[in-house]
Amino acid sequence: MNHTIPGRFAEQAARRPDACALRATGTSVTYGELDARANRLAHRLLELGLEPEQPVAVLMERSADLVVALLAAVKAGGCYMPLHSADPIERMQGIVDGAAAPVLLADTASRRRGLPHTDHVLIVDRDAAPGGPPATAPAVDVPPDGLAYVIHTSGSTGRPKGVAVTHRHVTELVDDPCWDTGRHERVLMVAPYAFNVSTYELWVPLLRGGTVVLAPPGRPDVATLRRLIGEERVTAAHLTAGLFRVMAEEDPGALAGLAEVLTGGDVIAPSAVRRVLDACPGITVRAMYGATEATLFSTSLPLSGAAGPGTTVPVGRPMRGVAVRVLDEALRPVAAGETGEVHISGRLARGYHGRPALTAERFVADPHGEPGTRMYRTGDLARWTGDGLLEFVGRADGQVKVRGFRVELGEVEAALAEHPQVRHVAAAGYRDGAGSLRLAAYYVPAHGRLDAADLRDHARATLPDYMVPDALVALEELPLTPNGKLDRRALPAPPDGAPADDGPADGVQAVLCAAFAEVLGCGTVGVHASFFDLGGQSLLAMRLIARIQARLGVELSMADLFDSPTVAELAAAIAGRRAPAAG
Repeated sequence: MNHTIPGRFAEQAARRPDACALRATGTSVTYGELDARANRLAHRLLELGLEPEQPVAVLMERSADLVVALLAAVKAGGCYMPLHSADPIERMQGIVDGAAAPVLLADTASRRRGLPHTDHVLIVDRDAAPGGPPATAPAVDVPPDGLAYVIHTSGSTGRPKGVAVTHRHVTELVDDPCWDTGRHERVLMVAPYAFNVSTYELWVPLLRGGTVVLAPPGRPDVATLRRLIGEERVTAAHLTAGLFRVMAEEDPGALAGLAEVLTGGDVIAPSAVRRVLDACPGITVRAMYGATEATLFSTSLPLSGAAGPGTTVPVGRPMRGVAVRVLDEALRPVAAGETGEVHISGRLARGYHGRPALTAERFVADPHGEPGTRMYRTGDLARWTGDGLLEFVGRADGQVKVRGFRVELGEVEAALAEHPQVRHVAAAGYRDGAGSLRLAAYYVPAHGRLDAADLRDHARATLPDYMVPDALVALEELPLTPNGKLDRRALPAPPDGAPADDGPADGVQAVLCAAFAEVLGCGTVGVHASFFDLGGQSLLAMRLIARIQARLGVELSMADLFDSPTVAELAAAIAGRRAPAAG
């Protein structure tokens, strides 16, 4: 059996060239068409001198052209290196420079927003039209143990680290029996493609002969997901634990068309699982656990209406070819019910691209496996149940899981410390009223008072949106332990109220103020306070949009909230839509 992405895709394209590979914005792309388009672009990459395993940077909106670009990179023998479109340009440039990526594949929309500098830039939706290079596959030998992709995660030193994953391990994930249920034939691609979940969303359906249904560009809201699932007959989707909880609370019936929904990346709320199982007869909720360094998923547990969750939601048993161990500090297995650190063997990434020292620190010899095998120290805390199921507990180190992303607190602290008026800073995770993990930053101004809004703007210029702290708390001094180290447990809880400005002027503003306060966990919200300055982020925005639509009966999108982030601005936008036509 072929163990490379291009080899497995070529088999599917030859077997069923006229079958639908992609659905995007109401249009279809067949396997034959996708194969030909990716081949042409692969030839272009080779013409530019792309060498084996060289990273190809990709910065594009979610679209059929994006899938063409990712497939072309591996067909040409390189590996794709996705850039997060929401990242500041400085962060993207650091990633491109650190990996020495010679080519950037972009689209027109990304070009308008600004691109990092590379030796060569190809605008895929403009420069890769038919009629150029041949549509046949390039004569490139792609080895199974060659690199398929490099995905960057947060780094404790302030420098993101690139996880280098091979073709063999992607195909081993694709071949896992948990996908043999017939429920993953039409998979929704909704996660950012720079997020490791895209490995499931793309390659499980495409390398098994299914269809990828791409959500439109941008941040989808609950109504958009409901429409896509119904209109496109989606059979399976992955939602992070946070997004799954939002869907369960706001509109669990939106998932009713799915045969299976996957979730994980943090502690999974049992109440959310039960709401979805109750609202969607016949659906399976599959709890998953894993790490980017172990090719996405390592454990799995299907839950159905007849076997719903108890007081906790375990994340399952090891998948095929994977060993999961819960070990103490001496690397000895802990007893069932005791908490230890999760170590994973099997389907491990090659390491961190260009970072041998960091690779050696996290990928260590496996004393429990065959000689020469490695295991990955996840930094996650977990325990085994008496039934042999893994229960995720939390983090053991300076990382937190926010909206499915791993965030190194040290990277957040390093970015905020670059502000000239910050003397000391500490970051920490905290649970909001809904139980979701959020980020807080505590800072000591260098000279007098430092406005939190100014510090938040600085953070947004250097950090991706999921790493911008939800709460910024000024302190006179950071709390220290007797030996002079930061005492994170002594950091005060972020305030749960927002400073009020002008109150609502009419009924619409009153409804909006109440919805803002509920979602943000604030006592009151004034009409001129920005949702995002008060700690709002994309998951909370989805919850807010759903509640406003339900209460006011208006159609709103995530883009509307980003364009009009205050109660006053959003009320004006709603009034404009309700105004009668002239004449």
